[in-house]
Amino acid sequence: MECVDCQSLLCYRGDQEGFPGCPMEDRTIFDESLELLKEDPILKFYQTSCRIESKGYGRWPRACEIIQFCKDMEYQTIGFAFCIGLKREAAIFNQLLKCAGFKTVSALCKSGGIPKEVLGLSDKDKVRPGRTEVICNPIAQALRLNQQKTDFNVVIGLCVGHDSLFYKYSEAPVTTLVTKDRRLGHNPVAALYMSESGYLKEAFDEVMGETVREDTR
Repeated sequence: MECVDCQSLLCYRGDQEGFPGCPMEDRTIFDESLELLKEDPILKFYQTSCRIESKGYGRWPRACEIIQFCKDMEYQTIGFAFCIGLKREAAIFNQLLKCAGFKTVSALCKSGGIPKEVLGLSDKDKVRPGRTEVICNPIAQALRLNQQKTDFNVVIGLCVGHDSLFYKYSEAPVTTLVTKDRRLGHNPVAALYMSESGYLKEAFDEVMGETVREDTR
């Protein structure tokens, strides 16, 4: 039984036993996770996140949750790694952080100006073939924020995979303010709601293959 297929949701009601085939049958990972959550400073971090959930649930937008979380954690310096396509949004968030009393450090994805050809990418791999394009460099973004010893980092619109590399190399904990989805106004969950609609059918057929898509309908 996979969690996504479960109809009982016994865990949500506080039942720790589960039923045959339920992942809760083996308590090993849950016991291990509990011990890790109790460790300092993880315990404070986790308790703070739960209190933020309680304070703002359904009322605060994510930007407010991030700011309040950083306040409650008594952070001083907040870093953010942003996509050049969301520079305006990053500037607004930067101003909000400063108004809340934080020092900020920012890292642009294109910083460094390194041509894509340096990493073996050809002209056909570019967004706009025939033009000079430089790489997005999420590792450099992470190293820049590490260098400035940020307490907490925020991702604003990094590409799929680039964001993963930023998470991997960031020394400070990371959260995401914006998940980039240019097709849907940066609202990627809309694709799940519309995955069977004509509006997105072409995109899903291109990625998954039309035959596979027919089998899932």
